[in-house]
Amino acid sequence: MAAPPPVEVTFSDGTLVISGLAAEDPLLEGLAVRDARVGVHRASAHRYAEVLRRLHGRIAYADLARRYGELALREHAPRALRPYQQAALAAWESARRRGVVVLPTGAGKSYVALRAILACARDALVLAPTIELVQQWAGDLAARLGTEVGQYGGGEKRLLPVTVMTYDSAVLVMPHYGDRFGLLVCDECHHVPAGATAGAVAQCIAPFRLGLTATPERADGGHQRLDDLLGPEVHRTAIGELEGNFLASYQAEVLEVALDPDEALAYQEQRREYLAFARAAWVDFGKPDGWARFLAAAARDARGRAALRAYREQRRISRTGRNKLRTVWELVRDHAGERVLVFTEDNDTAYRIGAEFVAPVLTHHTKGAERRRLLDGFRAGTLPLLVTSKVLNEGVDVPEASVGIIVSGSGSVREHVQRLGRILRPQAGKVAVLYEILSAGTAESYVSERRRSHAAFGEEEVFDLDAAAGETP
Repeated sequence: MAAPPPVEVTFSDGTLVISGLAAEDPLLEGLAVRDARVGVHRASAHRYAEVLRRLHGRIAYADLARRYGELALREHAPRALRPYQQAALAAWESARRRGVVVLPTGAGKSYVALRAILACARDALVLAPTIELVQQWAGDLAARLGTEVGQYGGGEKRLLPVTVMTYDSAVLVMPHYGDRFGLLVCDECHHVPAGATAGAVAQCIAPFRLGLTATPERADGGHQRLDDLLGPEVHRTAIGELEGNFLASYQAEVLEVALDPDEALAYQEQRREYLAFARAAWVDFGKPDGWARFLAAAARDARGRAALRAYREQRRISRTGRNKLRTVWELVRDHAGERVLVFTEDNDTAYRIGAEFVAPVLTHHTKGAERRRLLDGFRAGTLPLLVTSKVLNEGVDVPEASVGIIVSGSGSVREHVQRLGRILRPQAGKVAVLYEILSAGTAESYVSERRRSHAAFGEEEVFDLDAAAGETP
């Protein structure tokens, strides 16, 4: 009877435990550390494939870590990959089935993921940031694969060979089920580097990993962690490369409207107050830490806190001027008969527009059943106008939308790309229009220009995602 291998690799509470290696053995140097408490080596679970490659051919070992199996799935109604989808999938395959694919919203990232699931033929887990996206992914995969798909999150707790889960749920369950999946797909993967989410992804052993996003860059530099957690960026296609062919043709119009006289006066007064404090505190908004230095200085005394209130008030005035709302009404009237999405930065403005226009409003406070009713009504055309704050920024599929009106937003390129993506899903004869309404004579114009110059739109120059909290004097 043959002796058991001296080294065993097991999964335990989101980590890999490698037993049987001598304390001083350098074989896993850089991948694992010695846990002197129990006399074993321990590694992050996402190092599973690297650990096995390091051991293979050098020492006898038993892989007891994986609980995922092989899948025998077929696509219910196969369709040809678009050229850029084919290029993305081929690049991912060449990178050992690890990496990040950057495609515009509406370009069919989920179909790339479906083909990746079929190619790997292993139990697969899809992570998404919201319940709406989890439901959308589960429904789409079930229809295309002709099999039941598990869901975890929003009251559902079903783990199946193909499962879709929220990032929040993954934080809770990955220490227990991180060994159940051979392929990990992370939708909107720019969320992955954030805090506990990164820990959850690191607690999964899946050797095959696919990240999907339209804008991987993060203002905090966290996108650099994607290489370690999911793999390198293997493919990128910009909006401009697909417009008119695989995405709807679109027009983007920037409308500058004047503040009413009393609003303009209040804006200038509030702005002078906060900038005067910033200068007195030697804050340079042109430096990367400018905004952080302003906040630190503002926290120290009453004058600073008053300056912070002034900053917020002048920003509120520029984002919610009365003339903006008049312009929204004119645009909605001009596009009668079309499906229109109105985006705001905050819930209060969304509710105000909803009340004045007698229009449905969708925010993070809207319950799941009500969200589905509103979105179904919008898709059917019985609710042709929908006002929202940030809920529809990511991933929700509303191909019927052809007009977007941005009343207010952050300095984030990602947010702008996502909002544009809501109206770019192709339909026959569709030409989408995105309006961005800016308050003239305010910092909104500067922020808008920087945001629209980002590489996601096909330009060469890449700016920071956020410019000092969106305001630079």
